[in-house]
Amino acid sequence: MSEPVHVDVVRVFTDDAGSHGNELGIVGDSELTAGREQVIAAQLGFSETVFIESVTAQTAPTAAAKIRIFTPAAELPFAGHPSVGTAWWLRQQDTPVDVLVEKAGDVAVRYDGELSWISGKAEWAPAFEWMPLPHPNDVAVLDPADFTTGHHYSYAWIDESAGALRSRMFAPALGVPEDEATGSAAVAVTTRLGRDLAILQGRGSRILTRQLQGGYVEVGGRTVFDRTIEL
Repeated sequence: MSEPVHVDVVRVFTDDAGSHGNELGIVGDSELTAGREQVIAAQLGFSETVFIESVTAQTAPTAAAKIRIFTPAAELPFAGHPSVGTAWWLRQQDTPVDVLVEKAGDVAVRYDGELSWISGKAEWAPAFEWMPLPHPNDVAVLDPADFTTGHHYSYAWIDESAGALRSRMFAPALGVPEDEATGSAAVAVTTRLGRDLAILQGRGSRILTRQLQGGYVEVGGRTVFDRTIEL
């Protein structure tokens, strides 16, 4: 019998109580996973699964981890909730990093108490079909079954003066009928709206964003460990 693949599952962008959040599978790259990443991601069925290829020593000038990110249907050059979740998980393993090396580019990492932050650019995200709606309830009643292609991001202001936004994201093109919390979309909508945001997405996930220089957006939130599974 072949050795099982070990998967740590965390939930990213939880609320203050550690509820909700988007599940993320984290897998160490090995001979067991090489060339099977897409198959494993599809088998797990999470919106994204991360494969950690390498982690530099903390004594190096810049501590970095090289990662690959897969949805059940495709590999992504960048994704927010996998980046935040992996950054948090690495710190829990006593290997905090300054940078995540992803296919889109180097993703800066920052830790701030219970929050983990990463930085990305809107052009690294998928091309979303934007769906601004008049009221948060209009977002809440959307049916994922109505979206059969593409990447759709719906949003409405909860409190525009405070930057509080209600959102949902549907990505059938990536094999994700609905994503509970989407960091890359948070980067893109922050750039689109031109302001820092506090986003309530899905059933109750919480995402914070801050605009940075050079077209970057910082995305942060809380992550909790959920469970370990073996394939």
